[in-house]
Amino acid sequence: MNNSRPSIPAAENEPVLDYAPGSPERISLQNKLRELKQDELEIPALIGGKALYTGDLEEIRPPHELSHRLGVVHKCSAKEAQQAIEASQDAWHDWANMDFIDRAAIFLKAAELLAGPWRDVLNASTMLGQSKSAYQAEIDAACELIDFIRFNVEYASEIYEEQPYSGPGVWNRLEYRPLEGFVFAVTPFNFTAIGGNLPTAPALMGNTVVWKPA
Repeated sequence: MNNSRPSIPAAENEPVLDYAPGSPERISLQNKLRELKQDELEIPALIGGKALYTGDLEEIRPPHELSHRLGVVHKCSAKEAQQAIEASQDAWHDWANMDFIDRAAIFLKAAELLAGPWRDVLNASTMLGQSKSAYQAEIDAACELIDFIRFNVEYASEIYEEQPYSGPGVWNRLEYRPLEGFVFAVTPFNFTAIGGNLPTAPALMGNTVVWKPA
């Protein structure tokens, strides 16, 4: 049994890279853009941790270059939506009862990966899928999503620490519990950070989420 109460790392804003000509980050991002543009993607639905290929395909094309196909996405119907709801309920018990520190560790690790090896993927995907510049993608996708995750963990910890006043001879305690159901998150196509934050914020608090990107 672990009776420790680890301190949450203090959240700090992710530094914004400027992608100046000839800079290492610019060269790295240009390489990732070429890679993603030349390889067509087939994106399945993910339900219960498994890839689901429905066969109902929608093409993915850059708004600024409609003649180029980036890949296809498998669309879902009411049938798959019901499967996703059922999967969320199957996962509810274990996720809702996981210690907050363990949930926080998962999301803080995700933030570190986005700040490191997955930064180029996130920014290049945003540039191709939403016609944003490198700097727009850097601030709207990478930095803002990383900040959302890190500060959400810090704020969630502060929420859990709030307890009611206890008078003499009385110990009042407040228990925070996840929703007894699921959260349905429908996210906008043109804002990567919000697309990541809307489903992950309630998940951090112990809720299960059905995520439908627009």
